[in-house]
Amino acid sequence: MEKQTNLTILQLNDTHAYLEQHQEMFWESGTTNYRPAGGFAKIAGYLKQLRKEQKGVLALDCGDTFHGTYPAVASKGEVMVPVLNELGLAAMTAHWEFAYGPEQFRKLTAMLNYPMLAINVYEKATDKLVFAPYTLKEVNGLKIGIVGIACNIVDKTMPPHFSEGIYLTLGNEELPGYIQKLKQEEKVDLIVLISHLGFPQNMKLLSEVEGVNICLSSHTHYRTSKAVKQGQTIVIESGCHGSFLGRLDLTIQNGSISNYKHELVEVSDKLPDDAHMLELVQQAVRPYKQELRQKVGETATVLDRNNILESTMDNFLLQSMLHATGAELAFSNGWRYGAPIVTGSVTLNDLYNIIPMNPPIQTVELTGQELQDMLEENLEKTFSPDPYAQQGGFVKRCMGLRAFIKIEAPKGTRIQKLFVNDEELDLHRSYKVSFVTEQGVPEKYGTNRSDTGIKAIEAMQQYLEKYSPVRADLLGTFTAV
Repeated sequence: MEKQTNLTILQLNDTHAYLEQHQEMFWESGTTNYRPAGGFAKIAGYLKQLRKEQKGVLALDCGDTFHGTYPAVASKGEVMVPVLNELGLAAMTAHWEFAYGPEQFRKLTAMLNYPMLAINVYEKATDKLVFAPYTLKEVNGLKIGIVGIACNIVDKTMPPHFSEGIYLTLGNEELPGYIQKLKQEEKVDLIVLISHLGFPQNMKLLSEVEGVNICLSSHTHYRTSKAVKQGQTIVIESGCHGSFLGRLDLTIQNGSISNYKHELVEVSDKLPDDAHMLELVQQAVRPYKQELRQKVGETATVLDRNNILESTMDNFLLQSMLHATGAELAFSNGWRYGAPIVTGSVTLNDLYNIIPMNPPIQTVELTGQELQDMLEENLEKTFSPDPYAQQGGFVKRCMGLRAFIKIEAPKGTRIQKLFVNDEELDLHRSYKVSFVTEQGVPEKYGTNRSDTGIKAIEAMQQYLEKYSPVRADLLGTFTAV
């Protein structure tokens, strides 16, 4: 007699600590539109409703959860714990969680009622795993093995304190052994991989390693409106900021997936708020609410960060940095997170959503050769044809230059022509540069680094005071030719 079982998997990924509803960008009717989305009260409301409707529900968090908004950063992630513990999650993996340092992250995970999983995070002193590699869950009569892979760039491109005392691998060498153990020793019915490597990286990984039934991908903020398959593995990724949830409804027949249905669920006003979660969210943000709601200016441009080559949000930040320092050039990270700010009022909360860690603005002198080398390195990390070599977010954000690039060109040869303030780059000249964080200008580049004493939020406030309503249009900083 055939045995048939149903299972629903719900994916939460890259929420970046967006506790409340916020603006989100949508591609509709051939253009971009903006409307409110997200909020943990609605996420909890949907999950509660789903559990009433479905017998077997497995909810998983793929990381970038404890960092990204002011309340989270101010509390070193701790404000998120009561909210997350209310969701009934089965497991998580991580990336920006390491921003508070590995010890604080260990403290956070000890406070959770579900495990943090990573087969690829090791103690430097002992080579032992920092976190459990997998966990087992019984859902609707199914024995499920859940394996985690943390974002492997934590100790490669992030600030050094993120990985103090630890190191990370890609996880591709370790994964086959855990698949074998789960199947042969643990006798699981399904293997679910929660991976923060990124969508291209996960697709390559799954082309090399067989045996994973479901991969919940994160890090790259892809909105997979339709589940994709790599070999026999079903792969989804579900946007960011908690604006979307990924839902997979599976039919398991005689030990294998016979049918599946996928939905990218928009966390919209149509979803119900869970009253208790709403109360927890309000408690979490209450200490910061009055300060963060204050108006600091206005914008005439929608400040958005969803473009890979250049963004209006970062152009506003970079304009502020140039204004504060008088430098010729400005650089910041190619961050993907940061919910859009629509035209009209700008609050202090909006500024912290742009750059929640509020780093100091620094200056450095770079030669033209260093500028070119630094940009080529960044373009390779963004566009490498080998997914495993892709180690960035979007292209490094720049102001004061224009680069004409061949995206498909080999490593080190993508820049066709580079101009600094309308003059062709002089490889031997020294340029005064302002930047934020190690990813803005890595330490190996430049001389005479100094801290300006001005932090990013202060610089944006000063700029708004002088130029509000601000304009931060796209300038064609990087043009693909």
